[in-house]
Amino acid sequence: MKQFLLKLFNKYAYIRNHFINPKRVIKKIFYLRTGYYPNLDNPKTFNEKMQWMKLNYHDPLHTQLVDKAAVKEYVSSIIGEEYVIPTLGVWKRFNDIDFDSLPNQFVLKCTHDSGGLVICRDKNKLDISAAKKKINKCLGINYYYLGFEWPYKNVEPQILAEEYKGELSSGTVLDYKFFVFNGVPRILKIASNRNIETGHVDMDFYDMNFNHLPFKRGHDNSSIKLEKPTNFELMKELAQKLAKGLPFVRVDFYEIGNKVYFGELTFYPCGGWNAFDPREWDEKLGDMLELPKKNK
Repeated sequence: MKQFLLKLFNKYAYIRNHFINPKRVIKKIFYLRTGYYPNLDNPKTFNEKMQWMKLNYHDPLHTQLVDKAAVKEYVSSIIGEEYVIPTLGVWKRFNDIDFDSLPNQFVLKCTHDSGGLVICRDKNKLDISAAKKKINKCLGINYYYLGFEWPYKNVEPQILAEEYKGELSSGTVLDYKFFVFNGVPRILKIASNRNIETGHVDMDFYDMNFNHLPFKRGHDNSSIKLEKPTNFELMKELAQKLAKGLPFVRVDFYEIGNKVYFGELTFYPCGGWNAFDPREWDEKLGDMLELPKKNK
């Protein structure tokens, strides 16, 4: 019954969330996803604190930091542009894209969501019509209304073209995601065995000494042992610099050819919905986060 209700909630999420009090919806989805009702007045667990942040802490800077185009200027100013995947162009409308000016391989994505992605491996074979349909659908959605992640509410919908990195597009590159609590990196999540077509991905968690942590959160662990990345210490240092002054943020990096590239900044990993297994780790990560004062 829970799964049926969750599917129903997800199917009509965008329309529903325009009209229903966010706190009510968050409580219901939270229960369906995690198995317990959240205490949003005195949160203790990590997932509870993610929902509290959605409702009570709104920093205008976060809007820039979730904007896939605007965040690059922020990252470049703090750690250097050498860690940023080059931008090839930014447009407000699909029809404005000058495909003749783009190289044979590139990536298109929307700046305001996590679903508008078109990978072009050969411009001569690109299905322009299909790409336009996908991008335009994403441009018409305000990502905030899917899960009340406040920073996305005021991001200007645009189309971003980036330099193609073949390894990233194949899904073979590991994704290193640092959970930074009050400016201190504490947890590393590694995404591996990613299948871009099916959406499958394995997730493993490590502490800052690269000891594997005994919990899961929404995904299975990898079936093979993952090695410490060559640039592990550098990524920790960069994550700490990028997270300075932020109560909580997840800082993502890729390691390609022994070089580090910035991925994105995320303020509510998995929306704060994914259950921990075992549940005690929800509390352990929650203990790591000192909530800021309300500013809403």
